[in-house]
Formats: sequence, structure tokens, C-alpha cells
Amino acid sequence: MDELNQRKHMDLRRRSIYLLPNLFTTAALFAGFYAIVQAMNSKFEFAAVAIFIAMVLDGLDGRVARLTHTQSEFGAEYDSLSDMVSFGVAPSILMYEWAFRDLGKWGWFAAFIYCAGAALRLARFNTNIDVVDKRYFQGLPSPAAAALVAGAVWVALDNSYSGFELRWYAALLTVFAGLSMVSNLKYYSFKSFNMRKSVPFIVIFLFVLFFIFLAQNPPLNLFLLFFGYCLSGYVMWLLSLRKPKIIPPADQP
Repeated sequence: MDELNQRKHMDLRRRSIYLLPNLFTTAALFAGFYAIVQAMNSKFEFAAVAIFIAMVLDGLDGRVARLTHTQSEFGAEYDSLSDMVSFGVAPSILMYEWAFRDLGKWGWFAAFIYCAGAALRLARFNTNIDVVDKRYFQGLPSPAAAALVAGAVWVALDNSYSGFELRWYAALLTVFAGLSMVSNLKYYSFKSFNMRKSVPFIVIFLFVLFFIFLAQNPPLNLFLLFFGYCLSGYVMWLLSLRKPKIIPPADQP
């Protein structure tokens, strides 16, 4: 009887471990859904913050799955669908409701470019996951693009700007984010950073300074952080153009 109870306990524990990363994915999906609802109710600041929360939760589900050795095809597909809602649909609806309504067809065109860019970016990521350099992303990651768009709305609201005043700037930024997602630019993935490895004390101190910096003005600093990350792909591309191409020596007869 004790052996049967122990087996049931182990089976329940195993199922709960596999459930854990999907709970984070579900929470991220809910945050994206919540952002859509708040955007449709003109509560744009809540919507923007919800997208950032979804981004944090999305970053945790994969790490939890790897730490607990519970990666699965189901989890990968579920995560991709959740990302489409939270980082594709939610930011485009947020921008449309906040700034694009008065732009007519140009408004929904700009919003759709972003939404389609996110869908294409996620599809390409899923199909190329085993053939690309793990150190870099191909194209701007959809969470970073969503943070750029949501951060722009958040910082504008924090400085008392309306969407109507910034509608054309918002449209350019949204299209820029959408096209960056489907570009071939390289973005550093930070996957080579080993969190289990010991680091010098100065690294911990720099992390503390980083969070203090963000806390001073979260809307502005988060926007600048992700805008800088978005530009980093273009900077890497420009630097690659300056590198001399190595021509292999001709074969000796």
C-alpha cells in the first residue's frame, strides 16, 4: 500500500513539474488577453504594463522548463501561440486604439504590418530553431518589439501626450518594429549567458545599478532600453559591412 501511495505521489509530482512551465505560459497569455481588453476599454497604461508583465512571464516559462527538464513539443507550440497573442495581437490593438483610429485605413494598415510581422517572425523562429546560431536571433524578437511599442505608449501617457498628437510617429514606430521582426538582422540572444556559472562581484553590483536605473523612471528607461536593443541589430549590420571580406587563396597548380 505504501509503495502504491509513493508511486501515486511520484506520478502526481511528475505531472505537476510538467504543468509548471505551461502555467507560466498561461499566465503570459492571460496578461496579453488582459492587455487587449484594457486597450479596448481605453485603459492604455494598464494595457502597456500588462504587455511588459507578459514579457517577463514568457521569459520564465522556457527557463523553468529547462531547469526542470520538462521541455516538450506541446510546450513549444503553446508558447508560440501565447506569444502571438501577447506580442503580436495585443500591441497592434493597443496602438490602434490609442493612436490609429483617426488615421483611417493607414491606421489599421500600420497595425496589421506589425501583427503580420510578429506572426511571420514566430513562424520563422519555429522552423529555423535547429539551424541558426544560438547566440543570435534572426530579426527582432517579438517580445522586444512588443516592449518597444508598449513602452512608447507608456512613456507618452506618462508625459501627458495623447495618441492623436503622436499618431504619425506611433505609426512609423509600429511599422519599424514590424519590419525589424522579419528582417535578417542579427540580435544578441543572451542565451550564452550561463546563470549557473559563478561571476565576479562587480557583475552583481552592475545588476543592482541597472535595476536602480530602471526604477528611476520605468516608462522612459524601459522604452530607451528596448529602442537601443532594436537599433543594435542595425548597428551590427553596419559594422559587418565595414569588415573586409576574406578571399580564400587560389589553389596552387
